Amino acid sequence: EQLHGSLNLWNLIEGTHVLMIMFFAGTIWIIGLRMMGLAFKNTSFSKLNDKVLAFTIFSFAAMILTGILLFDGRDPLLYYHNIWFRGKMLFLLLAAINIFWFHYRVQKDQETWDAMAKPPAKVRLSGAIPMSSWFLIIILGRLIAYDWFYCDKVQPGSIVYALEECKSAPSYLDEAPPEEETAPPEEP
Repeated sequence: EQLHGSLNLWNLIEGTHVLMIMFFAGTIWIIGLRMMGLAFKNTSFSKLNDKVLAFTIFSFAAMILTGILLFDGRDPLLYYHNIWFRGKMLFLLLAAINIFWFHYRVQKDQETWDAMAKPPAKVRLSGAIPMSSWFLIIILGRLIAYDWFYCDKVQPGSIVYALEECKSAPSYLDEAPPEEETAPPEEP
């Protein structure tokens, strides 16, 4: 309530969240382009990674912190039932799985492909997954603001079928309408 009652706090947190996404996704794209052999071919992966890693870690931590504040500070159920938010979380999970796959599988033989202009296929794939994931995370995150698919809105049948969990969502439409005040009957 204090977050919503503040004149500028919500805007400050949301602006910081967007800025940190920009920094984080930017560093991910720099590394991803190098891993795919599309840019920075004359710089080894390890050297480039060392230069941007501090920005990546800081922006990731700040992005997660501000994201949790935004999620919890508004209406978590509203986000939970939002199809765009669910898509964003799905691609965030995919990006996280890729991080573990990269560190435990792909990076084991980094010394063999570190300076290659065009790394092996598994390295290129591990660079393409986060680039595409973060592109979609940003797009889906932006779409969260639109209420096209909110459960409370009257939707066409196909949309209601696609949003099956709307049946379990808290609905503000189920509330009884306020009773109209009626004037007492006039006496003759």
